[in-house]
Amino acid sequence: MWNRSVVRVALSIFLFLGLFLPTVQAENLSTAAGQMQTHLSDTSLTGGITYTQQFFRVENYWNVTSVDIHLDYQLSQLLQNERSSVTLYMNGTPFHSFRPQLGEKAQQRLNLTVPASMIIKGVNTLMVQGHLETNAPVAQNACLPTDNRDNWLQIAKSSRIAVNYTSDPIQDSIQDFQRHFIGQDSVTNGQIAIAVAPENTSPELEAATYALSGLARVNQVTDKPIPLTTYSSDMTKTKQALILVSLYEHLPAEVKAVIKEGDVAQKAVLQLLDLNGVKTLIITSNDATLLIKAGRLAANQTLLTQINAPQKEVLASTEVDTPAVNVSRTLPLTESGDKLVGDRHREKAYFISLPGNRSIADGSKLRFNFRYARNVDFERSLVTILVNDTPIGSKRLSTELADGDHMELTIPKSLNISGNFTVKAAFDLELKNNSCLANEDQMPWAFVEKDSLLQLNTKDRTELLFNNYPYPFLRDGSYNQVTVVLPTTRDVYLYQSLTNVFNLLGRYAQTNTGKVQFVAGNLQSEQLKGRQIIAIGSYEDNAVIAANNDKLYFRYGAGGQGFVSNEKLSIESGYGMRIGSLQLIDSPYQSGFGLMAVTGSRPEYAYLASKLIGSEGSLWQVFGDGAITDADGNVQAYRFKKEAASAPSTALDEVLARKDVLGFMAAAGLVALLIILSLILMIRKYAKKKRRGLR
Repeated sequence: MWNRSVVRVALSIFLFLGLFLPTVQAENLSTAAGQMQTHLSDTSLTGGITYTQQFFRVENYWNVTSVDIHLDYQLSQLLQNERSSVTLYMNGTPFHSFRPQLGEKAQQRLNLTVPASMIIKGVNTLMVQGHLETNAPVAQNACLPTDNRDNWLQIAKSSRIAVNYTSDPIQDSIQDFQRHFIGQDSVTNGQIAIAVAPENTSPELEAATYALSGLARVNQVTDKPIPLTTYSSDMTKTKQALILVSLYEHLPAEVKAVIKEGDVAQKAVLQLLDLNGVKTLIITSNDATLLIKAGRLAANQTLLTQINAPQKEVLASTEVDTPAVNVSRTLPLTESGDKLVGDRHREKAYFISLPGNRSIADGSKLRFNFRYARNVDFERSLVTILVNDTPIGSKRLSTELADGDHMELTIPKSLNISGNFTVKAAFDLELKNNSCLANEDQMPWAFVEKDSLLQLNTKDRTELLFNNYPYPFLRDGSYNQVTVVLPTTRDVYLYQSLTNVFNLLGRYAQTNTGKVQFVAGNLQSEQLKGRQIIAIGSYEDNAVIAANNDKLYFRYGAGGQGFVSNEKLSIESGYGMRIGSLQLIDSPYQSGFGLMAVTGSRPEYAYLASKLIGSEGSLWQVFGDGAITDADGNVQAYRFKKEAASAPSTALDEVLARKDVLGFMAAAGLVALLIILSLILMIRKYAKKKRRGLR
């Protein structure tokens, strides 16, 4: 009887799941059936004992069912199979080992599943460690030195980590909405968008741009932008989360049915609604100034993640600004210290965030404090510090300093570092007779102390070149008085161009306090003075581009139908009508400012040009101050401005940039002044005595 009851319950559950299974599949259809893949990069493991790491992220709202590893690899034909092994670790815990076997095919594949219990929320680390031997012992108990020349295992870029998961629904809070909105599955699968009303105004675009910039900065998927588009009810069929930025008068009727006009009197609101089954964050107000302020709040990710409610009111007195960026500062490399375990080569990298238009100046220093085990071979063990993989100093380890060692290094100016960079500590922890010792996980070790500091001095890079982009539109991590001149025709390509431009600028924008304004139509020159200008469109539909055609490097021919040849490139007339161009020139409206033309004979070609500055992955193709691109992906970049001879920096300039030197000089000057005063008093004293003696 009991068995029949169990069977009935099981059948009921099965039927219940069967009824709801199609719905679940439909909801997750755009999320690749609840699977997110991370591909490994091409990596060569060489040497006797070597390793590589791959990081992947698990969102807080995912319920991971399993993680599949697909490892494609090739190995040295000289490997001794019975003496070689590969071990995989998840978050520091080993979960699979195997002996690589040579097969008929050069490339081998390993498929395995990681237990879900080993996966954590946030960043996970997969480590592949190889113990590779090519020498066979010639006699029993013989010990041979490891030959590193032929020990290699190549991991192919087709290798991948597949996270299988189910997703929690968006809760009724702005905090949880934000987490889902910037989740890697939401961005990768195009399930999100920031929308404005089709009949949008400049304040609406400005507020939406601030919101987009703040979300783009925390977007983990660097090659997928967050779309900026116009709202339509059809969007609810393809999206799972939306942000709608609009003045109250432009809101759709279904939103006005929930948010009444009195709700936005003398205030703005961020209101989370359910529109046709899609969670939508409405940002609205009757007042354009307050709407812009609400957009700045949406750009402040720290505040947004603290709103554990479906609504937030924004008043004129509401504080929404992010802290200012301190670009010359002292910052710790690690908050709590970092431990590196194992022999041979071990390294730890530290990412340093820096605005794209800032470069490292003279006097930037690194103080690196560390300690290490005493069982290493001090004749062969050392630590090397690298900046962007360029070594700047090394030190041999010693038994006397094992409990408290340090290095003080100056970052060479010749590295020419601008924007974000990486500081890496690489330890080579060698053991004596290590080829004859068993590998122990806990020996040896090194520890990077939490008081390791980077003293960072920076300076502006102000030449109008794409090499220094995002300058001049960002300065010290903030929008730098930007004016976007829109074309008279607003179509889907325009919003795609804005998406590209402000996703990348937003990644660099570290504050929400800068200014971006949108203008269109026939403009007066006064409106563009003192502004960094971005002009999007063609000769025919953007007055600023047409008025300054003679100042462009790639100019439109008579009638503005297409680009014509110049001193750098011959352009066939038909081809000139099918390309987009990106150009950065001095502003014709005021000296010291810039104008960037994102242009083409038709909107789709201006969009092609905007893709060049749509992500860091495409920005590398652009240098100099003028570039063209076509639908086949061909990019040609040139420098037209003459390279000015760099004026040698004076001693005074270098001193003024060094606060420590200024302090020393002030102290030295004060001491010198006291000495001079003392000498004067002594001379006067002896002069008086001499006069008295003469009397």
